[in-house]
Amino acid sequence: VIYLVVFHLSFVMFVWSYWKTIYTPPANPLKEFRLVKTDKEQYDREERPEAQQEILKRVAKDLPVYTRTANGAIRYCDRCQIIKPDRCHHCSACDMCVLKMDHHCPWVNNCVGFSNYKFFMLFLAYSLLYCLFIAATVLQYFIKFWTGDLPDTHAKFHVLFLFFVAAMFFISLLSLFSYHCWLVSKNRSTIEAFRAPMFRNGPDKNGYSLGFSKNLKQVYGDQGKYWLLPIFTSLGDGCSYPTRLVSQDPEQPNTSNHTEPAKNIADGQSLPPRPLSESQNRLLGGTDQHWLDEGSDEESSKDPNQNAAIDEESAKHST
Repeated sequence: VIYLVVFHLSFVMFVWSYWKTIYTPPANPLKEFRLVKTDKEQYDREERPEAQQEILKRVAKDLPVYTRTANGAIRYCDRCQIIKPDRCHHCSACDMCVLKMDHHCPWVNNCVGFSNYKFFMLFLAYSLLYCLFIAATVLQYFIKFWTGDLPDTHAKFHVLFLFFVAAMFFISLLSLFSYHCWLVSKNRSTIEAFRAPMFRNGPDKNGYSLGFSKNLKQVYGDQGKYWLLPIFTSLGDGCSYPTRLVSQDPEQPNTSNHTEPAKNIADGQSLPPRPLSESQNRLLGGTDQHWLDEGSDEESSKDPNQNAAIDEESAKHST
C-alpha cells in the first residue's frame, strides 16, 4: 500500500509540475515600460544612437530600472519596442521579452522565467525523485540479473533497460537540479551566472543576493506550506527586485557629505521615491538599517585613515 501511495503521489506531482512548466506563459514587461506613441515616433526619426539614448534616458528616469548594457546604455529591445526591466531578456525562440528570463528549455518547449521558474524547479525535483524511486524498485531485479537468479525470459532485458534509463536520467537530472539549487541560493539566473548584471558601479554577480533565506523566498514565496506544490507563490512583480549593497562606486567623490538625492546614472536627475511593495517589505524585514529610500544616497563620513568613503546604495522598486 505504501509503495502504491508513494508511486502515485510522485507521479502526480511530476505530471502536475511538468504541465505547469509547459503551459504557463512567460511573463512580459508591463505597459509602463513601453514607449508612448510620441516618444516612439521621435525615437524612430532619430538616426544618431546618442539622440536615441537621450530619449530612452528621459523615459527611463521614472522607471525602476537600475541595470545597463556593458557600455552603460539603457537596455532597450527594438523588436518588442520596450525598455527592458531589470533581469529581463529577449528570447529569440519565443520572440518576446521575458521577465527574469533564465533560459529557453527545449524539453518543455517554453521559456523558463519569473512566471514558471518555481514550477521548473519542482519539475526537476519530482523528476529526480521519480527516477530514484524507479531505480530503487528495479535494483533488486537488476542484482538478480547479474547473479543469474532472474528467470531466463525476455523480461530480464526490460529490467536491465529500465534500470539503466532511470539511473542515467537520475544522474543527469541531479547535476541540473543541483546547479539550479545553487542559482536559487545565490539569487541568479542562468544568464546572470554567465554574464553578471551591470549596475551603475559596474558588474556585480551578487547584486541581487539578499541572503540564503530571502533568496529562497523570492522563488518559493514566504509560506512554506506551498513550497512543494506547483502553485505560483513567487514574490514580487517580475519587473523590479531589491538588491544588496553594491560595491564602492569608483565615481563617488571622496568627500564627507550629508544625505544627497540619488542620481540616475543615465541622466543625473533625481529619481522620485517609490514605496516598497508588501512582498519586498517581507524580504527586507529585519535589515531596514542597510537600505535607503530610492530617492536618497547615504554616504558615510570620511575616515582620515581611509582612502575613500563607502557609497551605500540600494535599488528598491514598486509593483
